[in-house]
Order: sequence, then structure tokens, then C-alpha cells
Amino acid sequence: MIRRVTVAVGVAASVVALDQWTKRWASDFLAYRAPIDVIGELVRFTYTRNSGVAFGLGAGHRFPFYLFSIAAVCVILFMFSRHRTHTIARQLALALILGGALGNLVDRLSTGEVVDFILVGWRRWYWPVFNVADSAVSVGVALFALTWLRQTEPPSQAEAAPDDPPVAIPGPGDEPRGAARPLPGHGADGPVA
Repeated sequence: MIRRVTVAVGVAASVVALDQWTKRWASDFLAYRAPIDVIGELVRFTYTRNSGVAFGLGAGHRFPFYLFSIAAVCVILFMFSRHRTHTIARQLALALILGGALGNLVDRLSTGEVVDFILVGWRRWYWPVFNVADSAVSVGVALFALTWLRQTEPPSQAEAAPDDPPVAIPGPGDEPRGAARPLPGHGADGPVA
């Protein structure tokens, strides 16, 4: 258990550190500049500030979006405390979501906005600008969904192991073998036929 939590905290802390470093870099080198091509028109770096939730949804509204990040952090910590993360993939997924939620929460609490700088698109089709924290949350959610679909939880002790022989269950009208039955005749006091 302690090892699981240590790994999850390490992954989440790495995501937060990378997210905050890249946001600082974007603020220092990309603000007030034209977009920079990284992989032609497919991937570009451009500086924006987002007051909404992930990918610019809800921007411009005065709703306290940091509540979503706090709720996500609380749910993930609850899942870890209740041992609901049986597989390494599920632990990694939750750690990525936790790190992404914390990374954006730092921005929302300090400035009220999140720095976004990664732009992916082709020709006239572009995905909304995002950051490392958004990427970590997206990858974590996808990985968690895959582990959920596979239902890789360990079997309970009550379930039979695959090597156990099958057990015959008597059907209606079947009398279990070796069960006590009345003796023929008049029972124990009568003659045996």
C-alpha cells in the first residue's frame, strides 16, 4: 500500500513540476509572439490564458472552476485511501489525473487563469489550445477507462480457483448422496425387509 501511494505521489508530483515549468517557460518566451511551428502546422506553440475549464470550455464565465479541480483531487485521494486501485495501470491513470488536476489548480488559485500553449491541428481544423496538465488528465482518463473496461480486479477469496474441480449442485428432486434417509419398513423399530 505504501509503495503504491509513493509511486502515485511521485508520478503526480512529476506531472505538476513539468506542467509548472512548461507554463513558466511559455509565459517567458511565448507571450506576445506569433505561434512557433514545432512540427510544421501540425503542432505549434502559442501563448494563451484560459479562464474556463480544460480546452477553453466555459471561458469568460465567473464560475469558480477551481472547484472541479478540488473535487477531482478529493475523489482520487478517496479512491487511493479505500484501496480501489488494484492494478498498476489504474494507479498510473489516477496519478496522471491527480497531477494534472493539481497543476491547473495551482494556476487557478494563484492567478484565476490557466496558461495554455500547445496547439495541434491541420489546415483549418484545430484542437483547442492546451497544456501539460490537460494532457496528463486526458491520458489518465483514457487509461482509466481502458482498465475499467477490462475489469482486471483480483478475484475474491470466495471465488473458486481455476484448478478446483467442478462441484455438482443437486437439482430439484435429486437427493444428496450420503444424506440420512428413513430405513425401509417402519424405521429403526420395525423389521428390516
